[in-house]
Amino acid sequence: MTQAELARKLEVTRSSVNAWEMGISMPSIAKLVELACLFHVSTDYLLGLEQENRINMQDFSEQEQSILCVLAEYFQSVHEKEEKTN
Repeated sequence: MTQAELARKLEVTRSSVNAWEMGISMPSIAKLVELACLFHVSTDYLLGLEQENRINMQDFSEQEQSILCVLAEYFQSVHEKEEKTN
């Protein structure tokens, strides 16, 4: 998503989005909540307080949820094996 597209969705200027990305300014609390909802992450994640990514699977079928869980477990096991060998 471009800065201009994000700005339109949040009803702010593109320069505001640019300033957030560059660390020149911070979004308001209301805009932070809108960002979290838009990207399906927590506000803690956006603020760097939470390191975990989460996927909102509310609209996924049971089969789709099951597939995602199997994939996540697979990637986690691969990552753990790599850590043990390094």
